[in-house]
Amino acid sequence: MTDQPNANPAQPGAVGADRLAPRPLERPAVDPAQTAVFGRPHGVEGAFDKLYTQPSNSNGGNGFGLAPPPPESLAEAFRRPPGAEDVLLQRPLEATGEPPEPEEPLWTDQRDPWRDPGSGAVLAGPAVTAEDSAEESGTRPGGALLSLPEVLFGRRVKPRALALLGVLALLVGAVGGLVSWWLADTGSSLTGSATISEAEAAKERPPGSLADIAKRVSPAVVALEVVKPGADAGEQGSGVVIDPQGYILTNEHVVSSASGDSSVKITAIFNDGTRTAAKLVGADQKTDLAVVKVAVTNPVVMQLGKSADLQAGDAVIAVGSPLALQNSITSGIVSALDRPVTAGGDNGAPPVTYEAIQTDAAINHGNSGGALVDATGALVGINSAIRSSSADGGSIGIGFAIPSDYAVKIARELIAHGKVVHADIGINAASVAGSTSMGAQVQNVVPNGPAAAAGIKEGDVITKVGDRLVRDSAELTVAVRNHDPGTVVPVQLARSGALLVVDVTLGSD
Repeated sequence: MTDQPNANPAQPGAVGADRLAPRPLERPAVDPAQTAVFGRPHGVEGAFDKLYTQPSNSNGGNGFGLAPPPPESLAEAFRRPPGAEDVLLQRPLEATGEPPEPEEPLWTDQRDPWRDPGSGAVLAGPAVTAEDSAEESGTRPGGALLSLPEVLFGRRVKPRALALLGVLALLVGAVGGLVSWWLADTGSSLTGSATISEAEAAKERPPGSLADIAKRVSPAVVALEVVKPGADAGEQGSGVVIDPQGYILTNEHVVSSASGDSSVKITAIFNDGTRTAAKLVGADQKTDLAVVKVAVTNPVVMQLGKSADLQAGDAVIAVGSPLALQNSITSGIVSALDRPVTAGGDNGAPPVTYEAIQTDAAINHGNSGGALVDATGALVGINSAIRSSSADGGSIGIGFAIPSDYAVKIARELIAHGKVVHADIGINAASVAGSTSMGAQVQNVVPNGPAAAAGIKEGDVITKVGDRLVRDSAELTVAVRNHDPGTVVPVQLARSGALLVVDVTLGSD
């Protein structure tokens, strides 16, 4: 600000309408004690410290550099606006001619007690009164409240979706309740306190079980008693009802005593205890088969099976009256098939040779003529012989039965004609085993017989008849009887180290 020498400070406005003269300089009194402490030392004028001065710079200065000019941006922001270089930034209040209005201290506002600098630091009530909070809450706009679907799913859900969800929840609950009820009911039945007296014995007899088969086939198996007049005891065996007219198939050795003596009495005993007289229809000693007939109405007939369908290992059941114990049941398996067996020969009777089914089902004396059935209860064999290691002939698990296909064929011949005609080759043979082959060696040839007509000689070893291998004399007999009389079959034989095949037209016995 430029000083105006002619201005009179006592007359404001004398210099100009918009200019004021500077105020007089006031120099307050200085305390002598402070002067003694802070004043200049005696004899020192000017600056306090003249002992150290910076060397003058090269341009003649006193060594003190000036501050750099402020940046243009700051200078522009804080300098006077253009054209106001001689205008004060703020006029004194006295220049307006109006007394200043006093302002109340900031702590006099009762609405904010925290502005009072004289208030004590004590624990008291809240700084905001209930009225103030009520006013603020009253003026504050309320927000929208969350609905239940928004709380559960985080977004709005259609009413149809909520209804479907409710139906699904009910279905799940119903299924869970049913499962829980079933488990509780089943668990109680499984963990119940049943006693032995409350249990039903042998309640599980499904169709096809041994008990079911025995129940179905036992009525078709009878016990046979063959007694001579005046004798206290006779022969015992078993038989199988194979025809509704009362025909019963059995072994020939069971009723052999009745073949030549009409006074011998044959009695058939059914499983219900019924006893009835039986008449011999026919017997064949070479196959050990016979047929008797009883005069009964509507008997239970055994279902006929096919022994050709059997295989080793198939389950079978033997039904008969072993040792006079009627309606006995034993079970086992088929041990072998096509087993040539030679049995009998007791009391001067010739031995019997036939092709048999070998089984381990227990067979004893009295089972002869009984039924061997398969797992369906159909007849597949007639029990006829056992092989034992003792003189009493007890069962050791090796029993033999005549195949049903062959036995039924013989039975029909006996029923129709009373006798059976077998194929015959016209030789006698014995088993022989060499170093290179096995077979049936011809011992003698019947003159003008089938073998003689084909050129077979004594000493020849027959090894094959048709498609059947021959390893011994029993297999030769079986192989020949499997054909009908008059059939032409190729016979393979060994003669002087050479193999020959001749065609033989079988005859009859």
